[in-house]
Amino acid sequence: MATLALVFGVILLAMAGLALGVLAGRAPPRGSCGGLGCASCAACPRRRNQQRDRA
Repeated sequence: MATLALVFGVILLAMAGLALGVLAGRAPPRGSCGGLGCASCAACPRRRNQQRDRA
C-alpha cells in the first residue's frame, strides 16, 4: 500500500510541475504524433511532407 501511495505522490508532483510551467507562461507539452512511427499518423505534418517530396 505504501508503494501505491508513493507512486501516486510522484505522479501528482509531476502533474503539478507541468501545471506550474503552463501557469508561468510556457507552452503546454505537445505530443509527438506517434513518435518514431509518425508515418502511420494520418494528420502528421512529417508524413504529408514526405508524401509531397516523393511526388
